[in-house]
Amino acid sequence: MVNKYYDPGEQRAAKVSDLFGTIARRYDLINDLQSFGLHRHWKRRLVGLAKIQPGERALDLCCGTGDVAFALARKGAEVTGLDFSEPMLAVARERLKAQIPKFEPDGKVKFVCDDAQQIPFPDNSFDLVTISYGLRNLADWEKGLREMRRVANPGGRLLVLDFGKPANVVWRKIYFAYLDCFIPVFGKLFCGDTATHSYILESLKHFPAQQGIAVKMRELNCDAVRIVSLLGGIMSINYGRKPAIEG
Repeated sequence: MVNKYYDPGEQRAAKVSDLFGTIARRYDLINDLQSFGLHRHWKRRLVGLAKIQPGERALDLCCGTGDVAFALARKGAEVTGLDFSEPMLAVARERLKAQIPKFEPDGKVKFVCDDAQQIPFPDNSFDLVTISYGLRNLADWEKGLREMRRVANPGGRLLVLDFGKPANVVWRKIYFAYLDCFIPVFGKLFCGDTATHSYILESLKHFPAQQGIAVKMRELNCDAVRIVSLLGGIMSINYGRKPAIEG
């Protein structure tokens, strides 16, 4: 049966918006449970690979409840977190309010509601552009990646953290079985609906994952393209850099 939150057509954005509106208040708790807390380690790896320098401008797309945005700010970046889900941003803003003493002066982190496929910033605006568990959810992930490159400064870094597809066939089957049989239970327990989390596997089946992202980064003339495999490829970080001088 097709997942009710997955629609490859015109309703994709609306369906995903409904999904995140449903799970926003339980999002962080379920992430901890379903990943055994490892998602926090993977996000730290992303931030480490970003090599952020104090004063750099960072854009965190599909920022959700703000984990990566806050981590980049702690490294000294001026961070804009962008998401199209107001319920998710409401949680992020509550967390920001609770942490404001850590982010003085005010303004080091801000959140905006908008579309990652039509980023509302000019070309060459950010030293770093990140997206975690969001590219897979866009109606057109390739357009999202093009937008990331567009708003990056020359020499700016692009980083994508998301569910991956392990190269090892046996490991992939075990991993997909976990996503299929166990992850939906969290949706049922905490959101009253298995579809909220069976969506993960459904969306991943239609997503080219780490290898497809790397190919697209090269097509977009990014340099230093590489894949950082996490836990045998069940998660991955794609890294690319906008050329300092356009050819």
